[in-house]
Amino acid sequence: MSETIDLLLLGAGQMITSRSDGNGPLRGKNLSDAGILRDSAIAIAGGRILAIGKTDSVKKEVGQRPVSRVIELGGRVVMPGWVDPHTHAVFPRYRADEYEARIRGDSYLEIERRGGGIKRTVRELREMGEEDLYEISRRRLLKMIRTGVTTIEIKSGYGLDLENELKMLRVISRLAEDMAIDIVPTFMGAHQKPPEFAGKGEYVKFLIAEVIPEVARLGKAKYIDVFCEKDVFDLDETRQILAAGKEHGFGLKLHADEIFAIGGTELAVELGAVSVDHLTKITETGIEALSHSGTIGVLLPGTSFGLASSSFAPARKLVSSGAAIALATDFNPGSAPSFSMPLAISIACSQMGLLPSEAINASTINAAYSIGMQKEIGSLEKGKKADIVVYDVEDYREIPSRAGTDHSVIVIKEGNVIWEMQDYESRSEVGF
Repeated sequence: MSETIDLLLLGAGQMITSRSDGNGPLRGKNLSDAGILRDSAIAIAGGRILAIGKTDSVKKEVGQRPVSRVIELGGRVVMPGWVDPHTHAVFPRYRADEYEARIRGDSYLEIERRGGGIKRTVRELREMGEEDLYEISRRRLLKMIRTGVTTIEIKSGYGLDLENELKMLRVISRLAEDMAIDIVPTFMGAHQKPPEFAGKGEYVKFLIAEVIPEVARLGKAKYIDVFCEKDVFDLDETRQILAAGKEHGFGLKLHADEIFAIGGTELAVELGAVSVDHLTKITETGIEALSHSGTIGVLLPGTSFGLASSSFAPARKLVSSGAAIALATDFNPGSAPSFSMPLAISIACSQMGLLPSEAINASTINAAYSIGMQKEIGSLEKGKKADIVVYDVEDYREIPSRAGTDHSVIVIKEGNVIWEMQDYESRSEVGF
């Protein structure tokens, strides 16, 4: 019997494929090539893309095979599902009062020094039971899916002791099993230093001697991340922690150059980290190092927005230098409480100077590279997972330009429709 086509998408007005040449993430001028196909279609079988191209061509390739479901796209935009490669999506509750405090003039570090920020979330997470933490996080992910996210990375880092870091990692693992999206777990016990470790270097020793080995033994994380920042973890401490993580088989990531430039980007490149994230204060030396490396700079426009800051990572300089960049939400309870990738794209375009095509590629194929999943996701290509979002717009540039409106109407993960807006055609402006 002929192979059954599980899902056939016909008549896309614009199909954003975000294809790379397979030799690494898109850089420089190539970042603006979204690989747009017009009047196009996709045939899906076994959760993977079986055929993609012009509608007539895909129909011919499908031939007489049985088709389980056909979706007529009516000229709408189709693109890969968003890949969000930097989130802190498992947490107890939001810190909305700190948003107001920042507008009044309080800095991120001032709020931290009086017990707010990460330290506050640590206290709240330690008090919350594992079942409640799981359930509130699950509900957040359901909302994220509706925006078109099909893969996310989630970090620990609000436990800061063995018991609660493992609690977070167990929740992340359960979410990965239960949710209809891919979830990449990252251990970030080096997110902040907890108050019970007052001595210099004591917490770093604890992480290296006790926590990292146990996390590795349990197999609950793919990456290890460190907040390399003034008054958090300095360069030497960061190097020690990442060296221990590498020894135990973790891929390396860094939070760096967010508030002060202390050489975190250069260290990330030196150690061969898969990504270095934030980069709001990256120096020319850091840009130069990144541009000649395989490390991807993950930029977080929603963080500057959430911090009520006018300082954004120098995206145009990074692209012009040849550095590889990705975009993410940094979704967290305080500095970036928005999980919307479309909003992050809008901010990246209007405030950081990225073209819509650059921002979309940075949030799909390049984001997939930044979590080591580029062979499976991030672009619409034959053989890859059929992770797809349909947008109720005629031009992909409407996604960032019409900010504040969620235009997604169908979200597909591995060939399964995991969310669909009911009766969207009756309210659509497409086709007039």
